[in-house]
Amino acid sequence: MTPVIETLSAQALSAKIKDKARELGFDLVGFAPAQRSRHAEYVRQWLADGRAGTMAYLEKRLDERIDPAAYLSGAQSVICVAMNYHFPLEPVRDEDRAYHGRIARYALGDDYHEIIKDRLHALVDWLRQIAPDARTRAAVDTAPVLERELAGLSGIGWVGKNTCIINPRVGSWLLLGQIITTLALPPDEPMPDHCGTCTRCIDACPTDAITQPYQLDASRCISYLTIEHRGEIPAEFNAPIGDWLYGCDICQDVCPHNSRAPTGTEPRLKPRFPSGSLDVREVLQWDEQTYRARLRHSAMKRIKLPVLKRNARIVLDNASP
Repeated sequence: MTPVIETLSAQALSAKIKDKARELGFDLVGFAPAQRSRHAEYVRQWLADGRAGTMAYLEKRLDERIDPAAYLSGAQSVICVAMNYHFPLEPVRDEDRAYHGRIARYALGDDYHEIIKDRLHALVDWLRQIAPDARTRAAVDTAPVLERELAGLSGIGWVGKNTCIINPRVGSWLLLGQIITTLALPPDEPMPDHCGTCTRCIDACPTDAITQPYQLDASRCISYLTIEHRGEIPAEFNAPIGDWLYGCDICQDVCPHNSRAPTGTEPRLKPRFPSGSLDVREVLQWDEQTYRARLRHSAMKRIKLPVLKRNARIVLDNASP
């Protein structure tokens, strides 16, 4: 069988890949060059300065993280995709609001890793049929890939001042995935930065984690503190955590580009907790069986029950008069 890659122009192949990605349910798709990160030295210094907190895994496989060609030998292109995970939330009753711990929107549905991986693998399988000589590696955020920089290079959106990828139509409620490939695909134009003079995300962050535009000290971020940090949370952050039980969306909630965010279309990403929150008094009563049942197929199982209860105690303390 003669590979189709030999009979299709690069532009025609690119169009077919984008059509297939959208057919599989990805909302956005673009191509980036598989080049070494332009921010490699910044990443090294960011890690050396302790901005990653206890996330020591970010230092592992660093050469692969900053260079897609080290992750896949001979890589020339990165197919970047994104899915919208924004769904409306139901209001919490006034009498219950004080005891409800909020959950970051990305974790309200089924585990996005599995959803995106399945679709990426389907795209890879299809790609092998039309370009059998191409080599590929699919990646979600658990792989050593600088996904936001690549998404920015692919034209999916720009990296905002809150360090999230922002698309002018969808906003920043985006789950990202990549396929690194040896195919030479024409890269898309990066999108211009539309943050302008806005500093709402910086001003709204209660822990000052956005130290300056486009720079995040993850060790101060509520998402890091409630998910990645497994020990006791430093006392200085307890009050700023407020009512966040798992993760934080403040810098996205205040972003003007999210004010008219469309509703997602993937049913498995719909919130299992309609209000986007849980009663922390109930969480503190959970046993392991309840924990597993309530969070089955959820990204919230990234943290174990003792850590979730730690967070619940902080939210409950913050709710106390």
